[in-house]
Amino acid sequence: MSQLEPLIADLALILICAGVMTLLFKSLKQPIVLGYIVAGFLASPNMTYMPSVTDMHGIHLWSEIGVIFLLFALGLEFSFKKILKMGAAPIIAALAIILAMMYVGACTGELFGWSNMDCIYLGGMLAMSSTTIIFKAFDDMGLRNERFAGLVLSVLIIEDILAIVLMVMLSTLAVSKEFEGSQMLGSILQLVLYLVLWFTVGIYFIPLALRKLKPLMNDETLLITALALCFGMVVAASAAGFSAAFGAFVMGSILAETVEAEQIEHLVAPVKNLFGAIFFVSVGMMVDVALIAEYIVPIVCIIVAIMLGQTILSTCGFLLSGQSLKTSMQCSFSLTQIGEFAFILATLGTSLGVTSDFLYPIVVAVSVFTTFTTPYMIRLAEPAYNVVARVLPAKWLEKLERNTDEKDEKIPDELQQMWNSCFKRFVFIMLINSVLCIAIMSVMFYFGQPIIAEMLPEQWVHPVTALIALVLCSPFLWMLLRGGNSPEVDKLWESGPRWRVRITAYVLLRILITVIFVSYFVDYAIPWSSWLAMFALVAIMTIIFTSRNLESRSNKMTKTFTDNLSAREKMKQQ
Repeated sequence: MSQLEPLIADLALILICAGVMTLLFKSLKQPIVLGYIVAGFLASPNMTYMPSVTDMHGIHLWSEIGVIFLLFALGLEFSFKKILKMGAAPIIAALAIILAMMYVGACTGELFGWSNMDCIYLGGMLAMSSTTIIFKAFDDMGLRNERFAGLVLSVLIIEDILAIVLMVMLSTLAVSKEFEGSQMLGSILQLVLYLVLWFTVGIYFIPLALRKLKPLMNDETLLITALALCFGMVVAASAAGFSAAFGAFVMGSILAETVEAEQIEHLVAPVKNLFGAIFFVSVGMMVDVALIAEYIVPIVCIIVAIMLGQTILSTCGFLLSGQSLKTSMQCSFSLTQIGEFAFILATLGTSLGVTSDFLYPIVVAVSVFTTFTTPYMIRLAEPAYNVVARVLPAKWLEKLERNTDEKDEKIPDELQQMWNSCFKRFVFIMLINSVLCIAIMSVMFYFGQPIIAEMLPEQWVHPVTALIALVLCSPFLWMLLRGGNSPEVDKLWESGPRWRVRITAYVLLRILITVIFVSYFVDYAIPWSSWLAMFALVAIMTIIFTSRNLESRSNKMTKTFTDNLSAREKMKQQ
């Protein structure tokens, strides 16, 4: 009789336990995620009276793949355009909530004398509410169409993207072992450049490739192609110093803007469910009853910190964003739990070896309790508001009940709206084209120059490298210098000196940025001590400004990018 591999036997045990528990929790109308965690506890070596897994390393590897699929699926549901359309309210609320809850978590950890890393990671875990659990709770309670529910879901989307940023920052902090402002700022800048670069390149090329290959695409080939892109980005992100989960999220968000997004999401769902289940089961395996009993006091304190922190501080965050007191309390009472990202951050801290062993099971225990209490906290919001309304002075209540989003916010006039639209376009153009120029320069100077050095004499290496990089960057330099003009800009210019000053400042800024890029190319090829360098700078700027060919190429690439970005919306409107 052949010997069964331990990993296969472990997988069988995991799926059997997960299947039974999910059916049980489904019948009890409880979140399936909790069923997975219980299944993991039953299948773990900590449960001595039942069969347990033997190859923990293999399970850990599969759980990492589960995180990749979870973040890839989250990216498929995410849209950068949704963020831009949300307005300032959910962004302000999300930032206030995350900063406040991170502080609460860090202070709670310090109260028990935990290490700085444990406190920082605990703060990050407490700052992120569970999108899955809240979404299901709203669905089960019939609240999906309520105004406050829409605001909560918008805040959760912001929290998800900020959680990715937080994950990258904590990874950097774990590697450096100390907090350095300049290093952290550099990491955030690198993150922004990476996001903008891959989002721009991906939106330009991937929809084109999918359209070309559409005759060859069926469900099977589309699934394999999507997963190939996902894991390719995972490798690229890891090579750039980011986490694998971040790369999966980036590729998911790129594919979310394609017309095939819904089909890909449907095809990936079963794979995500399988590996996601393994991940959550592996989380349950970290539960140690003896450890939980030992740390019962910190667990209770963390639960209290979440309940009070979210209900009080999150209410203040929503009030700060311009919501009424009642809406703010309904939103804040909905966020009183921690979820999937807490597990991912806990896994990150454990894998990097920067957090203590007790932190993981503590977070799992807190998550289980707060998940169970979520529906009751949502129901408690209105009675709690009625109590607060009776206690507060009438003048305070009247002031807090103002809903600035609906009543007090002044609608900007036509010219202001026009300027807001132009300003967003100006920023978008400068950011996208600057990042593309930086990417091309980096590739040419770090990878292209060694190849050129093998082919040409030494004195020609720098000039030829700079010339090739300049030619490749030229369409984007033209966009920096002249792109984005529209009839709205002309109308604003004719509307008075107030708008002319703003437009002039923007024009001078884009000229300055273009000159900086061109000067770098010239300096790389010709020493500035030579009069030829200044002549080359003026000549190149003139060519870029007047070239019809560059204008045509730039406009064509811009149209392709814009069409790809709006293709999914146009398809839905048809």
